[in-house]
Amino acid sequence: MAVTTTTHLNFRGDARAALEFYRGVFGGELTLVSYADAQNVQDPAAAEEIMWGQVRSADGFAVMAYDVPGSLPWEPGQNAFFVSVRGTSAEEITSYWKSLSDRATIVQDLAPAGWAPLYGMLRDRFGVVWVLDVVA
Repeated sequence: MAVTTTTHLNFRGDARAALEFYRGVFGGELTLVSYADAQNVQDPAAAEEIMWGQVRSADGFAVMAYDVPGSLPWEPGQNAFFVSVRGTSAEEITSYWKSLSDRATIVQDLAPAGWAPLYGMLRDRFGVVWVLDVVA
């Protein structure tokens, strides 16, 4: 079993440019998945915005980002990041989820998703948004 944490930055239409910039600074591999790529288009004007992206370098640098859909609130500095916990074991991620869920607000139930065996999002009792998933 292995778990990593990665800073997950939230943007409104700038995720692609930000991740390309960070790749230029830190090097590494850039991965981008648009809402259209994931077949999750809710607003045709935002189809090419980033649903999930990351830069990961061989020396350990990692950052994730996405474009917050227009239907959700977003203000820079207000909800500018998530803490992402990815694991290889459903049991381990479920255990973390159960503990973090104590007095938390569930944003998205921990359940299978089209891109991961398990995915969930919650705002813990301290106001920190956590995204937990099992690596596909």
